[in-house]
Amino acid sequence: MEQQKLKNIVIVGGGTAGWMTATGLATTLLKQYRIQLVESDEIATVGVGEATIPPIQGFNQLARIDEAEFLRATNGTFKLGVEFVNWGKRGDRYMHGFGRLGQELGTIGFDQYWHKMRLLSRAGDLADYSITRAAARANKFMLPRADLGDSPLADIRYAYHFDAGLYARYLRTVSESRGVERIEGKIVQVSRRAHDGHVDAVVLASGQRIEGDLFIDCTGFRGLLIEQTLETGFEDWSHWLPCNRALAVPCEPAPVLTPYTRATAHQSGWQWRIPLQNRIGNGHVYCSDYISDDEATSVLLANLDGKALADPRPVRFTTGMRKKAWNKNVVAIGLSSGFMEPIESTSIDTIQNAIQMLLDFFPDQGFSQPDIDTFNARSRAYYEGIRDFIILHYKLNQRDDAAFWRDCAHMEIPEPLRQKMELFATHGRVRRSSSELFSEVAWQQVMVGQNLLPQGYHPLADLQDEARIDAYLQSVAGVIAQCVDVMPDHAAFVAGYCAAPSHSHRAR
Repeated sequence: MEQQKLKNIVIVGGGTAGWMTATGLATTLLKQYRIQLVESDEIATVGVGEATIPPIQGFNQLARIDEAEFLRATNGTFKLGVEFVNWGKRGDRYMHGFGRLGQELGTIGFDQYWHKMRLLSRAGDLADYSITRAAARANKFMLPRADLGDSPLADIRYAYHFDAGLYARYLRTVSESRGVERIEGKIVQVSRRAHDGHVDAVVLASGQRIEGDLFIDCTGFRGLLIEQTLETGFEDWSHWLPCNRALAVPCEPAPVLTPYTRATAHQSGWQWRIPLQNRIGNGHVYCSDYISDDEATSVLLANLDGKALADPRPVRFTTGMRKKAWNKNVVAIGLSSGFMEPIESTSIDTIQNAIQMLLDFFPDQGFSQPDIDTFNARSRAYYEGIRDFIILHYKLNQRDDAAFWRDCAHMEIPEPLRQKMELFATHGRVRRSSSELFSEVAWQQVMVGQNLLPQGYHPLADLQDEARIDAYLQSVAGVIAQCVDVMPDHAAFVAGYCAAPSHSHRAR
């Protein structure tokens, strides 16, 4: 059977989602397809997604992006994890770091030996056994050294902080150099084929008609094609994740350039802190049922490291996902497909995941329905996994000082999440599906960090005697500490590796 290949791909909307999609497709499709991106300078993008998680390195490899170059272009810094403040009880603080915990000892994971010794009051903090967590605590960073074999310095998992607006601009340059055609203009009409309802063109205010075979909707919350045109429907998850507003504001940089994001819980939500080379990105995510916009603004401005560099910018949202990310010949990528609040920096990963799945199920003119259905099923499983992980942070709080947190602690939760929590509470076990983004280690850190401590441990931990496990834990912590000692200061590493031209003075 001869397949009829697509010819024209039209990406509607720019920003991070649009230009990541353009870069990924242009690099992969080798100029065999025409790729056009339509955006209007009149329409602002959300542009607050400045923190990422390690899989973005996979996108950089796919797109053949030079790490140091892109960090210089975006005022970027490095990220080893997220520090959570006041999420269990007020005053609590823990790090959700990247990468593994400890080293292998026997037939079970490191965490089980840690649980055993914790119950005997002979274990240190989890961060003592992880190179990324210990380095974050010490404000140290270096790239992994593959030549060091089994050393923790060979296994440093990291991500980035960067300016999302500059990132989109950088990717635009990359995309256009690889054949993507940018078209400036505001879309005033969407044309559909009569016989099957597929989108066949978008019409600009100038009258220009841009025809395509495959349309990718990167128009943000409004979902111009996927929702306003195709009426796909949206699944609202705000009964589990009630925050519905955010305020974003940059401020002056702090004396110390930290290699991690911080999420600090307030009375009716939480505040992010993302350190870049030239500024700190801040935002207050909150629920308007519990706090007014003016009060939320006051909370945000009272908790900055330095002088605010702009007025706080409001963003309204509903957490949830589009009922189908792919409908007819339209694929929604980015905020048009769904929204997860930025507590675990998943926004850019949702874009990257959708691009990879689109490549995996790339269509011909036939638009196979089984392919589309499988894409949508995988997209749903991926989003639901992120949803449950974020719900965990809210559900697993012991804050009795505010109605918002009390209500979150008592809410009903999805059944898969309830099962995960119950499984962990007995013997510290975590089981996840292959479609989930977050690892067993990620789940363990949040549950332990927010005081869900197992009553027991894996019985096979008893195959090793306590003295050997004790020595083993001490050895791992000692090696980690020695490795952190030789790592350079984060700010010094950034200054030497990827300093933005106007911020090289930040070296310390």
